[in-house]
Amino acid sequence: MRQETKLKLECMAIGSLPHSCVQDAMQIVKKYFSAIPFWPQLAKVSKNEDMIFQFLENMPAFFSDEENAKSYMDSEYDDFCTDLEQFFLEYEEIIADTDSDLLEHYAISPENSAAFPEFIDLVKNTKPFFAKGQIVGPFTLATTLVDKNGRCVYYDEALREIITKTLTLKALWQIKQIKNASPDTTPIIFIDEPSISQLGTSAYVTISQQEVIDILKEVSDIIKTTGAMSAIHCCGKCDWAVPVRAGVDIINLDAYSYAQNLSVFNKSIFEFLKNGGKIAWGVVPTLDKKALESINEEILLSKFDAAVNYLTKKGIDEKLIIDNSIITPSCGAGSLPEELAEKAMILTKNVSDSLKEKYKIDC
Repeated sequence: MRQETKLKLECMAIGSLPHSCVQDAMQIVKKYFSAIPFWPQLAKVSKNEDMIFQFLENMPAFFSDEENAKSYMDSEYDDFCTDLEQFFLEYEEIIADTDSDLLEHYAISPENSAAFPEFIDLVKNTKPFFAKGQIVGPFTLATTLVDKNGRCVYYDEALREIITKTLTLKALWQIKQIKNASPDTTPIIFIDEPSISQLGTSAYVTISQQEVIDILKEVSDIIKTTGAMSAIHCCGKCDWAVPVRAGVDIINLDAYSYAQNLSVFNKSIFEFLKNGGKIAWGVVPTLDKKALESINEEILLSKFDAAVNYLTKKGIDEKLIIDNSIITPSCGAGSLPEELAEKAMILTKNVSDSLKEKYKIDC
């Protein structure tokens, strides 16, 4: 049996939690996500754990002016060409040998990820089939950061390449830590790309869709060469053919609010599932606090059934969908009160368990 079959209707979290105590956050991971533990992003522990800032350590051409509360990238400073050449040399050496000591230079420090050491201890002690890490997506990061003149750095080809390659190294570092802790565990690396929902809108009208696919594919392909799995998370409506064409193993959507949007791309989704791709259905509404407060498991099971039905009505076989389905919250739970975030995690686990029972999945 391939290890990927063990993902069938399993539950998985997205990333952030609202806890200000690392141990409390890790208790959530241990209690509800023992099959696929994850390291929680804890912005209340440190502002460095914000999804954007968390992955900027040792990225060439990035500058932070804390005194003036400014951060920016710069391709015009005196040593840029020298630094860029050194970075590319290190990148090529690491890609050729992911055991290279140079990879440690691109580590995510405890100052930027307080829960990561405990997560690695958990992987080492429990040796799960899977363990989940994450990076911010290169498109989202490149369209969020600006240069020293306030211009979006995506439009600077050199800076965009630095971002893509730095994030790749951050992913490889996580994979290495997971595999060192438990060689038989398969890492799953999520690429968090909320901004791809804006592709094709007036905000990014000049950006080529193929260009975005290419940078996502670059990151995903290298993740997969290590034996890890790659995933893309987008919590808004998007053209789901983009992550499918980027070659990821898992796509993750807000299935509570936007399940019907996925069925618009039924031809791409059919090919994706037929080739072993997985859909991680974000049926628990972490982005809608009022809905989460009143929601229950029965309603969420109905939401899941409706989401699947959108695809079966387009001619995709239900068994193919179910065999390649994973259950998640709609997005990270970092902005919720702790009690409500835990409710979301409990519901995710309970919906997964109920669906496994319904479809007779051997746990």
